[in-house]
Amino acid sequence: MLMRTDPFRELDRLTQQLMGASGTWSRPSSMPMDAYREGDEYVIALDLPGVRADAIDVDVERNMLTVRAERRPAPKADGVQMELSERPLGVFSRQLMLADTLDTEHIRADYDAGVLTLRIPIAERAKPRKVAVAESAAPREIRG
Repeated sequence: MLMRTDPFRELDRLTQQLMGASGTWSRPSSMPMDAYREGDEYVIALDLPGVRADAIDVDVERNMLTVRAERRPAPKADGVQMELSERPLGVFSRQLMLADTLDTEHIRADYDAGVLTLRIPIAERAKPRKVAVAESAAPREIRG
């Protein structure tokens, strides 16, 4: 049997249920993420524990990246009585506006241990480069 020792957690859970905190396709919940640059890639890591890989959609339209995922309740056998349910279910979504300096044609997505990792290469045109300076062969005369 499971003992509950924090009455405030239960009150918070009930408040979230009453306020409609679980996500739907029309009003999804947000998902926590980290974003950072690693070498020549921009990396976005999104937490999606308990979500199956086939329930994750990643779309890019122009420079708008959209990630949607759905966590469905686990099937339960007949006669099971739920004692405690704190894990959020429903739809999760996140939209990010990507800079023009990212190569959205070559995004890679990996899902491991409940973390979706997106790797977006930095576009060649955005990488630092040297510009050669040529010296003029003939001197010019200034006339005034």
